[in-house]
Amino acid sequence: MDILTANDRPGEYPPSHYAASVPAPEPMAPAEGALRADVCIIGGGFTGLSAALHMAEAGLDVVLLEAQRVGFGASGRNGGQVGTGQRLDQEALEDLVGAERARALWDIAVEAVALTKDLAARHAPDAGFAPGIIHADHRARDVAHSHAYARKLRDEYGHDAIRPLDRDALRALCASDAYHGGTLDTAAGHLHPLAYALGLARAARTAGVRMFERSRVTGVTEGAPAVVETDAARVTADHVLWAANGYLGHAQPRVAQRVMPINNFIVATEPLGDLAHEILPQNHAVADSKFVINYFRLSQDGRMLFGGGESYGYRFPDDIAAKARKPMVEIFPQLAGARIDHAWGGTLGITMNRMPHFARLGPNVYSASGYSGHGVAMATMAGKLTAEMVAGQAGRFDLMADVPTPRFPGGAALRTPLLVAAMLWFSLRDRL
Repeated sequence: MDILTANDRPGEYPPSHYAASVPAPEPMAPAEGALRADVCIIGGGFTGLSAALHMAEAGLDVVLLEAQRVGFGASGRNGGQVGTGQRLDQEALEDLVGAERARALWDIAVEAVALTKDLAARHAPDAGFAPGIIHADHRARDVAHSHAYARKLRDEYGHDAIRPLDRDALRALCASDAYHGGTLDTAAGHLHPLAYALGLARAARTAGVRMFERSRVTGVTEGAPAVVETDAARVTADHVLWAANGYLGHAQPRVAQRVMPINNFIVATEPLGDLAHEILPQNHAVADSKFVINYFRLSQDGRMLFGGGESYGYRFPDDIAAKARKPMVEIFPQLAGARIDHAWGGTLGITMNRMPHFARLGPNVYSASGYSGHGVAMATMAGKLTAEMVAGQAGRFDLMADVPTPRFPGGAALRTPLLVAAMLWFSLRDRL
């Protein structure tokens, strides 16, 4: 089954609140004939668009190939949360790579949020960045650890923007009885992801990037230079970046061994009027502590955007609205009567340890993907780090690449059934 067309129509943005709330840009032509570039980027999501923009601003000649539309994949469908830190917390990173490298990874992640805010302000003001993400603990026994972690970030990492919340303080910011406490990080925030992606695309094209849609890569011949082929074009480039994330499929087998696609689902209610302010009075986004995470926020027009539920394999369920509505009403019974105006799914890339997978696949061929639901800021930053590497400053890309991202057991062939078994266990644990 083809991951690019299993759930979506070729050359069209999938129906969603995001696609309905921003004007669709005019399609860009497919790549044709023989092309020459300094860099060829495969994929037009946050990673590829950020890389293209940063490389073009550095004076490089860039060709970007997108199999569907720019922002078509997870970049245009996600929950829009711009979180501080890496996908693993600093305690886990200290155990994994040591304190010094964990601090350097923290600094990269902090810069990623600042970079995303800056690019959104300059190139996508309609993305409507709003500050604040609440981490909400669904079990009382988790609250003490969350509060201790907030103190650790403040005392050891100088992160003063995070504060602990007891049950009453959390309830005042998120009108649900489902949570026992947590934290609020006002350095983090949320935005309209498709508007942000389209803003990056406009900026990259203005900077001189040659961008092509409906240009699916059929093969890459590594060498100096490398050759990237589509059905109708042949791009010769000094450098190649794979930036396909969850929609990579098996196109790059070495990446597919470590990055697996999973599906996630979001519903958008009707505009809620005064009820929106009652539910999230400070307009913060929320992500809870469940392994199969619930995440939610308000849209710019006062809808509840609620993400929940996962599936594995390529096909989406027949009734996406029911899959995400169920946990939404469990968290907010007051939304039981709210009309669902939009329901959609998307595919993201995850890794075994949930850290992104940066890789040098050859002397001049690179990959960045596997953001594991933490990709708005980190994928944006991945583009900048790849641009630095191509310009001869590889240190920060290599720091990310040195973080272990193990192969899935069984490789690409057996990863899905094994992961399904593991996820069923963790889903059960969430309910205990």
